[in-house]
Amino acid sequence: MGRILLKNILCGGRECDIYVDNDIIAGVYPTGGGPVLSGDADTEIMDCTGKVALPGLVNAHTHAAMTMLRGVGEDVCFSDWIDRIWKEETKIDEEYVYWATKVACLEMIRTGTTTFYDQYWHVPAAEKAVEEMGLRAVLSYVNLDHYDTGIRERQMQECVDVCNASANWPANITFSVAIHSVYSVSEELMSWAAGFAREKGVKINVHLSETEKEVMDCKAARGESPVRFLDRLGILGPDVIAAHTLWVDDDDIRILAERGVTCVHNINSNLKLASGYRFRYNEMRDAGINICLGTDGCASSNNLDMLEAMKTAALVQKAWRNDPQAMPLDELLAMATSNASSALGLDCGRIAAGCLADILIIDTDSTFFLSNAPFLANFVYSAHSDCVDSVICGGKFLMRHRQVAGEEEILARARKVLRRIG
Repeated sequence: MGRILLKNILCGGRECDIYVDNDIIAGVYPTGGGPVLSGDADTEIMDCTGKVALPGLVNAHTHAAMTMLRGVGEDVCFSDWIDRIWKEETKIDEEYVYWATKVACLEMIRTGTTTFYDQYWHVPAAEKAVEEMGLRAVLSYVNLDHYDTGIRERQMQECVDVCNASANWPANITFSVAIHSVYSVSEELMSWAAGFAREKGVKINVHLSETEKEVMDCKAARGESPVRFLDRLGILGPDVIAAHTLWVDDDDIRILAERGVTCVHNINSNLKLASGYRFRYNEMRDAGINICLGTDGCASSNNLDMLEAMKTAALVQKAWRNDPQAMPLDELLAMATSNASSALGLDCGRIAAGCLADILIIDTDSTFFLSNAPFLANFVYSAHSDCVDSVICGGKFLMRHRQVAGEEEILARARKVLRRIG
């Protein structure tokens, strides 16, 4: 690593210098008030006059290697879509996941995401890709047995093996356990996975109450909602990060709050598959639930652009509630940064001394920022993610002035793998 000094950059509405020492933000100083570093060959000094610093965005729910499954199921309902996905996923292998995850990392870097929480197959291949790309990630092993005893036993052993191997992963990548959903995983495997995760002290990822059908089917089969079912099994807790939580009633929200579960809103995926749009943000927030934002996989959301997800989430909340004050900008940014980093147990999502050095440098030299509106309003509602000029993650530049090393090779190799998979 090394040291970086971002000079004359706007942060929190004031001009300052941000000093990065290795992977930590060492200080945020009034312009000119930081360390004197002239002639220090080990420090990269960047003049950021006219630019704005933001914490790196945190995508709290992804299936990264789905970048090469875009458009597999268009204009179909969720149940038909997921059947197509599972059929396509029988074709993929480690090479596919490696290059598709590299494509995902490239896309996330270019759109300002520095950390993501992933759930997908062939975790060792994904880990290798993330390590080489330099992002921060929590990678989940997916437990999904379709109620098949043979699959269940194999997955239990694979989950253990991947967890053991994760002891050798770099500090920016950590292991997690995923339970796909109440409709695809047996009670035996769900209980085992949650117990194993808690034994190892890692996070638990689950799709929960994503569709109305999921809730209705669970009530018909078990006499209770998916939330109450998982709670009865003892699975819900502060180590659980639940994706979607779209079809929840007041009692579900009470349980999620009491158990300390984090909920992840995936607005574009929910809209695309017509799963629903009335995410109960206000009710969850007021109950004390930590709420984050995610894109879901590219097979349903079609991209990994967190800025687009932020805008859509806010607009839909305002529309269905008939309330322009719904999901204000400061809460929206927190969902995409500090809330998610807190859920993952990371000290990022903020630009402050002592935090991990995950920083976006935003270029405001465009029509989108030509107004006296607050910066955040223009960033979310006017600009596009190509305003992200440079990206620092863990004290390293992953993108400088819109240039990412190795981009052409990644795209070329991904196209080759995609042709092979057919």
